[in-house]
Amino acid sequence: MTRVKAHGERRQARTAAMQTLYEVDAAGHDAEETLQRNAAGLRLNADTLAFAEELVRGTLARLDVIDAQIASVASDWPLSQMARIDKNILRLAIYEILYNNSVPAKAAINEAVELAKTFGSDTSSRFVNGVLGAIYQRSAQTPTVPETTAEGEVP
Repeated sequence: MTRVKAHGERRQARTAAMQTLYEVDAAGHDAEETLQRNAAGLRLNADTLAFAEELVRGTLARLDVIDAQIASVASDWPLSQMARIDKNILRLAIYEILYNNSVPAKAAINEAVELAKTFGSDTSSRFVNGVLGAIYQRSAQTPTVPETTAEGEVP
């Protein structure tokens, strides 16, 4: 796992990752090419880019499970009707909360709320906070089972 030390660099990585996820979702563009372009626009250094890559790849690799988490908590808002920006902020944060674990879950939620304030609508931050809070509560009550390889080993 890549370590990016500065708070501002992590926020830049999350911004690049969220913008990439949004573009992949909205336009179907290639994730790697889109991330490279977004990273160049934000002038990310190598460590920050590596963190953004980890976020994008991890989120996309678990997209079905992450979307099921969103759907189970936000049942009044089908994914197809949810604002794309909100949906992709949620996807990114859920990946961080449930799978990445490089920051505390509450920090990931706070960062997602900040992204929603910056890029979303007037109600996005409350919506994102509510959905992520429910997912965090659920995850805190359910022990996490580590992922295993085909041979049953924890990577």
